[in-house]
Amino acid sequence: MKEQKPVKSVSYAKWGYIFILPFFLTYAVFSLIPLVDTIRNSFYEYYYSGLKAIGPNWVGMQNYITLLSADLPKYAWNTFVMWILGFVPQIAIALLLAAWFTDARLKIHCQQFFKVVIYLPNLIMASAFSMLFFALFSNAGPVNNILIKMGVVSEAIRFMESTIGARGLIALMNFLMWFGNSTIMLMSAIMGISPAVFEAAELDGCTPGQKFFKITLPQIKPLLTYTLITSLIGGLQMFDVPQILTGGNGAPDRTTMTLIMFLNNHLKSKNYGMAGALSVYLFIISGILCMIVFKMNTEDDPTGAKEAAKRAKKLARQAAKKGGAA
Repeated sequence: MKEQKPVKSVSYAKWGYIFILPFFLTYAVFSLIPLVDTIRNSFYEYYYSGLKAIGPNWVGMQNYITLLSADLPKYAWNTFVMWILGFVPQIAIALLLAAWFTDARLKIHCQQFFKVVIYLPNLIMASAFSMLFFALFSNAGPVNNILIKMGVVSEAIRFMESTIGARGLIALMNFLMWFGNSTIMLMSAIMGISPAVFEAAELDGCTPGQKFFKITLPQIKPLLTYTLITSLIGGLQMFDVPQILTGGNGAPDRTTMTLIMFLNNHLKSKNYGMAGALSVYLFIISGILCMIVFKMNTEDDPTGAKEAAKRAKKLARQAAKKGGAA
């Protein structure tokens, strides 16, 4: 009898590395190397005086110290205030709309149409949105004309010349552009909760408010954390809306100047050392804030998602027993 030759095993492990290699090469060229170079530049005095390049000269932590003693804290506060003014109504309205659209008792018709409508502002470019608001709320714009003709005000409201008005307009634009996206994500999270959980809660006598706060919110907590973190990062990177609306000067009196606008000013003046230090500050601030938010929203507590799931299963078992007894 002829002896059979052993079959050689074929290893496909190398193909996995080959397929993911383009991603790592792209990441290294366009992200990792610029990141390392930015950190390196932050420790040097490197700027242009006319056509003459000054540096790079090693200055250590001097760029970081200079930024802290300058207007960096003020611009960080501006950024935070405008982000919170836009995010709070955004998440509140998104939660309310998501709860309404996913409530089977309301039987809302044409849901797909409403989803498209509330998502449309997210598709409009921020530059176009800013120019629209600039035209609407200018001193001789339609909003002021309507208010004057209705007798609400006697003279035009100078929105862009007051701190509250300028910050309010920027926050309003950020809210309108992003609440639709948040609504769609929260709707998908709520629809992922088993209907049996809500049915069991109703049989147990839970009110709509109790179901929302005791079942819905704990169950969608991971997505809320994701939404908060991505919104926080987007808030720190706020640039296009205030840049266009205020012409890049952060009017009035730099109360709408954001961190990225401040960074852009250093890049325009080719002060790469200060720009690098500011970029590192932004990286550190983003990391710290995201870590705090993540820890706050993932710590185990009685109202956590796991505990909510246990309570829901218990309610479902009780409902099943009642049904069997009937």
